[in-house]
Amino acid sequence: MKAWAQKWCCNWRRLTLALGLAGLADASTADAQTGTAGWPALAPFFQPLPAYSNRFGDHRSPLIFADGSRAQDAAGWSRRRAEIHREWMQLMGPWPPVIERPRVETLREERRENFTQRRVRMEIAPNQTGEGWLLVPDGVGPFPAVLVVFYEPETSVGLNTNRFRDFGLELARRGFVTLNLGTPGGNAWKPDTGTAQCQPLSFHAYVAANAWHALANLPAVDARRIGVVGHSYGGKWAMFAGALWEKFACVGVSDPGIVFDETRSNVNYWEPWYLGADANEKRPKPGIPSPTNPRTGTYKLLIEQRRDLHELHALMAPRPFFVSGGAEDPVSRWEALNHLVAVNHLLGFTNRVGMTNRPRHDPDAASNAQLYAFFEHFLMRQTAK
Repeated sequence: MKAWAQKWCCNWRRLTLALGLAGLADASTADAQTGTAGWPALAPFFQPLPAYSNRFGDHRSPLIFADGSRAQDAAGWSRRRAEIHREWMQLMGPWPPVIERPRVETLREERRENFTQRRVRMEIAPNQTGEGWLLVPDGVGPFPAVLVVFYEPETSVGLNTNRFRDFGLELARRGFVTLNLGTPGGNAWKPDTGTAQCQPLSFHAYVAANAWHALANLPAVDARRIGVVGHSYGGKWAMFAGALWEKFACVGVSDPGIVFDETRSNVNYWEPWYLGADANEKRPKPGIPSPTNPRTGTYKLLIEQRRDLHELHALMAPRPFFVSGGAEDPVSRWEALNHLVAVNHLLGFTNRVGMTNRPRHDPDAASNAQLYAFFEHFLMRQTAK
């Protein structure tokens, strides 16, 4: 597709969705619970543009086993999924034992709008705690919940000036319990991984698994309806969390860079604070890998083995996955997402993979409305008892 045509199609799709979602923020609780309010506007984004239909790029199908055979049915996929998970965990390093009942201490509590806001201290890993914000909506639960991850939790609950990154606040206004966490140790470029022997980004997913338990243990939360979301760095965190911890019911990410891409400096999985940690070799400086600034750690091994993040996407099937794409995740990322669509089709599911696109990395009002509509559609519906 010509560049101008691709841009026109993307803009038209964004316009039609914005029009369709104009009244979504005020949708009634009843409509949200039936799952009908947002889907007509979202549905067009759960299929690629014609130019990207059935295009899979250079990625090896995640349905193909290491021995070259192919998963042909759900049972075969179960075995292949276990193989992918095992191989990635071996490459990234093992997790500590997941904490099924992490300690959560309320430090203070206050009323805010239509929810209660609590400052909490949570046990995020053995002998390690982190502070965040727990928002609980008014009314009678159990409620759906979303783990919101970012550099620091204040942004997620609207307590600073970063516009359109307040996912936790907006979801709480819509009737979700939200647990909002920041970087383990507080420094995203030097995350505190304690005694864990895994790559930092995998450790972030481990923290998210413990946070899932913290939410699931709350009487106000329906443990079957817990999602995870994040923007940019938080999007990388949320994507790995959803892939590696299968109890998250659905996953939303905002422009993290959903595949490896060494033409984009912000799709920087090679850095030591993500997948490039290496006890024996240090990169001279941050930045895109080059002969004088080589790849290191697990990232180096993944590239040498011609692996990519579409394998982790596949681990999410058949749980819904939504990409709020911007500068780092343009419409061409459908070539990777089509592999996840294929896995879902094998399992008998459709409309489980969606992507919207905006020109800039920063979220905006329209992209956030799309993201919230995704969670309302897939988590607000009451699960049959």
